[in-house]
Amino acid sequence: MIIAIDGPAGAGKSTVAKILAKKLGFLYLDTGAMYRALTWKALETGTDINDEAAMKALARDSTIDLKAAPEGLAVLIDGRDVSSAIREPRVSARVSDVAKIAGVRGVMVSLQKKLGHSKNCILDGRDIGTVVFPDADHKFFVDASCAERVERRFKDFKNLNIGGVSREQVEKDLTNRDHIDSTRECGPLKKADDAVYLDTTSLTIDQVVEKMLENIKGK
Repeated sequence: MIIAIDGPAGAGKSTVAKILAKKLGFLYLDTGAMYRALTWKALETGTDINDEAAMKALARDSTIDLKAAPEGLAVLIDGRDVSSAIREPRVSARVSDVAKIAGVRGVMVSLQKKLGHSKNCILDGRDIGTVVFPDADHKFFVDASCAERVERRFKDFKNLNIGGVSREQVEKDLTNRDHIDSTRECGPLKKADDAVYLDTTSLTIDQVVEKMLENIKGK
């Protein structure tokens, strides 16, 4: 079984996906973390993110792994654990620029399909239900107001002990990511026609997970 969860940054899809995967005993695949890992490597190696050919080559020559860990998921690139590093503001600011590159998405989508077909899994991202797995057994589109998403992301930075980031900067970055993700030509952020829409603005994490479980078990 494949469950696709799409939505904008800060909507809470990764959080609920992790919990849902644990409750169902499914493999959790954070596709956004894969793009973040590549973005981190580009920044570390000085690769020009605006050079599409260079970024495609970087993606093709990199080994990205997602493994279960006590905290939910470990992200590795070329054998190095970058689970914390990929959450840095500098990565968040550029990941949408990397994710919009068609050549990079081609490499990533192939890897995601390979991983997704390995066992029962839950994937979250921007185009899982529309591009990666359009025939997914269950599809959800998780959303929230911009103000709520900004507040959640700001709290994430505080919880990760990442200082020097203001709410204004978070809002600017989220607004920019929303624009890039929604307007890119390849795999843009959008709700699949058959996806269940969930506005999580005023819902707790447990309430969102419960709504998803009801939908999954009800079919």
